[in-house]
Amino acid sequence: MTGALAPVKPLTALDRCDRCGAQAYIRATLPVGGELLFCAHHGRQHIAALREKGADILDESARLSKTPMHAPDGER
Repeated sequence: MTGALAPVKPLTALDRCDRCGAQAYIRATLPVGGELLFCAHHGRQHIAALREKGADILDESARLSKTPMHAPDGER
């Protein structure tokens, strides 16, 4: 084993929160294996405790505040 980490795949609209089923924006990879997915709301509730337990956190919740791209006029 080389200790190299596998690349982290980005979250997609198909990834759902394990707590409520909403779109997941936070992935917690547990040190014992496995992962938990959370929406931004539930991620904020649990992220501190998960970090304390050594989980690796991927937080994509900043995507929620990005302005969506608009199609040029005539292409709607």
